[in-house]
Amino acid sequence: MPSPRATKNKTITLSEDQIEKYSKKLIDLEEPVSVDKILDKTINRNLFDIMKYLPDQFVDLLILDPPYNLDREFGSSKFRKLPVEEYSAYLRSWLPQMLRLLKPEATIYICGDYISSISIFAVANEYFKLRNRITWQRDKGRGASKNWKNSMEDIWFFTMGNDYTFNLDAVKEKKSVIAPYKEDGQAKDWKETEEGRFRMTHPSNIWTDITIPYWSMSENTDHPTQKPEKLLAKLILASSNEGDVVFDPFLGSGTSSVVAKKLNRHYVGIEIDNTFAATTEYRLELAENDSGIQGYVDGVFWERNSLKYQKKSKKKQDDVEEEEGGFFNFM
Repeated sequence: MPSPRATKNKTITLSEDQIEKYSKKLIDLEEPVSVDKILDKTINRNLFDIMKYLPDQFVDLLILDPPYNLDREFGSSKFRKLPVEEYSAYLRSWLPQMLRLLKPEATIYICGDYISSISIFAVANEYFKLRNRITWQRDKGRGASKNWKNSMEDIWFFTMGNDYTFNLDAVKEKKSVIAPYKEDGQAKDWKETEEGRFRMTHPSNIWTDITIPYWSMSENTDHPTQKPEKLLAKLILASSNEGDVVFDPFLGSGTSSVVAKKLNRHYVGIEIDNTFAATTEYRLELAENDSGIQGYVDGVFWERNSLKYQKKSKKKQDDVEEEEGGFFNFM
């Protein structure tokens, strides 16, 4: 079990013995390999050293979460902020090499903030077809004395071509109806349920229903830029099908692979830091017995707070805890 912290702190932290144990499940590449050698594996290596060994056209969904253009430490690795032109050159030094790995109908999502997005759009637009720009609200961040608090991030939606997967019904959102409208005495575009009045809506490119991992959530790790499982679930459900391959070459503590496994997709992840790579394998093991994703229940994405009275999570009801800002999390 993870090393204990404060009573209600559920952050996943591996002991030295656990790191050694789960590191044995990691793989490395020293020569070109076929897809079956890397499928459902975590590769513990620098992406730029082994990209040439990866097979051609094995990726259905590419999720890129490269270091933002900020001074940041990621365990054993560091990234230092660059001038915009140099950050663009950094992206251009490896992004074109991804083309070989992608199927003709593949989808690409690239994460960034307001600074790195300048370069992401300029560079990725040279190689892929831009479909949209998702902006999601990050409800945690430091205030600034002479600036607005940065509480948003971008996810750029690209495809290889015009033939691509987008499963609209899989990512519709269940939203509460504040002013229910009736026509001839009948509910119009909404339903009355035991939990209240709701309607299923088309997802937009503004996401305000995401709660980032906190210490009281069992998906939380020590990775400084961990993405929420719910966020990855939206991307994976929309842009891949069961059995497809999800590839994340900047894996961090493994959220992309974990969510892909929970949603019956194959996965391949690359992570340079050994501790985070081992944490990924630990989380993948947990996912074998718990496929729950907070805010996603019975195939439906719910608004924040709207699951207060639900008891359908695989965890006990006492795992439902009030978070900062009055948000409730189910995991």
